[in-house]
Amino acid sequence: MKKPALVILAAGMGSRYGGLKQMDPMDTQGHAIIDYSIYDAKRAGFGKVIFIIKKAIEQDFKDTIGKRVPEGIKVYYAFQEVDALPEGFSVPEGRVKPWGTAHAVLCAKPFINEPFAVINADDYYGVDGFKVMADFLMKEPQSEKAPFAMVGYHLGNTVTENGYVSRGICEVDENHQLISITERTHIEKRDGHAEFTEDNGTTWTSLPFDKLVSMNFFGFQPMIMDELEKGFPLFLEKALKENPLKGEYFIPSAASDLLNCGKATMKVLVSKDQWYGVTYPEDKQNVMDALQALKDAGIYPEEF
Repeated sequence: MKKPALVILAAGMGSRYGGLKQMDPMDTQGHAIIDYSIYDAKRAGFGKVIFIIKKAIEQDFKDTIGKRVPEGIKVYYAFQEVDALPEGFSVPEGRVKPWGTAHAVLCAKPFINEPFAVINADDYYGVDGFKVMADFLMKEPQSEKAPFAMVGYHLGNTVTENGYVSRGICEVDENHQLISITERTHIEKRDGHAEFTEDNGTTWTSLPFDKLVSMNFFGFQPMIMDELEKGFPLFLEKALKENPLKGEYFIPSAASDLLNCGKATMKVLVSKDQWYGVTYPEDKQNVMDALQALKDAGIYPEEF
């Protein structure tokens, strides 16, 4: 079985953070969160990384993150640009926002011929998440349906003290197969639980901290690339009519379509690790403190 690949989504604009958080140093050695993910991926058994970036940051990215990729990991770069559209489509006037995470994954198609995982560049996922995902992806498929997976985190391990977050709330069956992901775009931490609103705070609904959520850590078989290539024009036809400036092609919705039509299954692999991320500038010190604590505990060396 081939070593799995890791696709890292690093083309985001960091609008709430106020900058390119995918390259922002998070320790005194200058490592970004992405460096920790690559370190964890290598020791879990991944053999290749594909960075999805924008052309505008290519040289800076290669001079920082690219130069720090450890030996033994093959490195490729793919570019998510707003004008990377199928034949017959054009960018609507005023559109600057990327076309979403599923479009970003599709940009890696030329480099994928093995099972692969997808992560965000600016999320810290923990050692355990990469291990359970690598173990899953290195198993030979035993079914006609493509075996997909996602790493689920407990909601209480993924909320910030500094504002609201968006999370995919997961429902699973008794075999931990995914039934559905429901996007909640405004979740805030409360004392002992979380709450979400869908009407700008007029009403709130409680969510327990042990609810499983998606943090965009997915595992796929290479067949999904052909499916995304077929699905993207269908998405565009609808989005260009209904939401031309902000419509996005998301991984969960694209994967759900394949689950619903019987082409794939989605196993939810539970990680009890703490997630860390920098949604807001105020989150940075918390992340730096947490990463230093992990070094102090021997989870990571000071230099890597």
